[in-house]
Amino acid sequence: MARIRALLLMIAVVGCYAVPDKFGTLDVAKWRSDRGGCYGIRATLLTDFNASRQEFKGVHVNDLGGIMGRPDINMITERNQKFYIYFLEKGIHCDDPKQKSLSRSVAFRISAIGLVTEITFQNGTP
Repeated sequence: MARIRALLLMIAVVGCYAVPDKFGTLDVAKWRSDRGGCYGIRATLLTDFNASRQEFKGVHVNDLGGIMGRPDINMITERNQKFYIYFLEKGIHCDDPKQKSLSRSVAFRISAIGLVTEITFQNGTP
């Protein structure tokens, strides 16, 4: 019985991890607080984002969601690739999420095995 309790405790400790406040120089706590880029916080973090940009390559999709927060748009493309898209500025999507926005955004391309392979900037979605 003691072994079972110890095993359950170990699983609970290993399965839980704290969401980081920083990723490289990027304050991801502030990033996560600006859902859709609607409050203008993400735009102020672009210098730090660019400094940390290469560190995102190879990050697993599950970890990316924990670091950056839930994406504003999640797209699935051919060959089981995904894009996690985060808006950087306020746009029509802030008032009506069903409308297609052309606001500046950053897209994380995620491979079929779940790793970030590319980070691009664009207006709207890729």
